[in-house]
Amino acid sequence: MPAAALAFALAAAAFHAMWNLLLARARDVEAATAVALLTAEIVFAPLAIALWDVRSGVWPWLVGSGLFELVYFALLATAYRKAPLSVVYPVARGGAPVLVLLVSVVVLGHATSTTQVLGVVLVVAGVVLVRGLARADAVGLAFGAAIACCIASYTLTDKHGITYASPVPYLELSMLGPTVVYAGAVLRVKGVAAVRAAARPPAFAAGIATFVAYGFVLAALERASAASVAAVRETSVVVATALAAVVLKEHVTRWRFLGACVVVAGIALLAR
Repeated sequence: MPAAALAFALAAAAFHAMWNLLLARARDVEAATAVALLTAEIVFAPLAIALWDVRSGVWPWLVGSGLFELVYFALLATAYRKAPLSVVYPVARGGAPVLVLLVSVVVLGHATSTTQVLGVVLVVAGVVLVRGLARADAVGLAFGAAIACCIASYTLTDKHGITYASPVPYLELSMLGPTVVYAGAVLRVKGVAAVRAAARPPAFAAGIATFVAYGFVLAALERASAASVAAVRETSVVVATALAAVVLKEHVTRWRFLGACVVVAGIALLAR
C-alpha cells in the first residue's frame, strides 16, 4: 500500500473516531446527526466549487453511494440511541473490510492471499470478543452488522466513482441527497425546535470531522485498493473503544478491548 494512501487512511480513522464520539454523546442523536450533515455540506460547498472536477460518468456512482450513505446515517443514529458505542462501532468498522474483501474476491474476481485470509479470521475473532463470550448485546451486534454492510457497499461504489471526479466535489455531491432527505425527515418527525436545540458546537464539529474523514478516504481510494483502504481506516476501532470507556464512561471489559485490538491486528494483515 503506498505511503500516501496509508497516511490518508490513518488520518481518516482518527477523524472518524472523533465524529462518532461527538454524535454518540449527543442528547438527541438523530437531530445532532442532521445538524452535522447540514454543517458539512454548507461549510465545504465553497471548497467543492473551487476544486470542481466532475465528469459525466460519475452520476450513477453518486446516486448509489448517496443511497448507501443515507441508510448508513439512519442506522448509525438509531444504533447510538439503542446500544453502546463500544459494541456498535467495532462490529461495524471491523466487519466492513471483511465484506469489502469478500466482494472483491468472490464477485469482482480479484486475487487474494493466505495473509488476507488470516486477516479475515482475526477480524471475525475480534468481533466475537467485542460481542462478548457470555451474554451478548444482540441489538448492538445487529446494528453493527447492518452498518458494516452499508460501509462496504459505499466503499466499493466510491472506489469506482472517484475515478470520475476529484475527492471534495465528489463527497459534496454524494452527501447532498442523504443530507437533504435525512435532515428533512428529522425536521418532519421531531420538529424545528429539536434540530435548533441540537445545533451546538459538538454537532458542528462532528459535521466538519465527518467530511474531512471521508475526504481522506476518497484520497486514499485514488491511490490504493478498496480492500486495503477499508482495512487500514478501521484502526479507529481501538480509538473509539478507548474513548467510549474514558469519555462516555461505558463499561468496556478487558475482553472487549482485547477484541478491538485483535480486529486491528487482522486489519493490519488485510492492508499488506
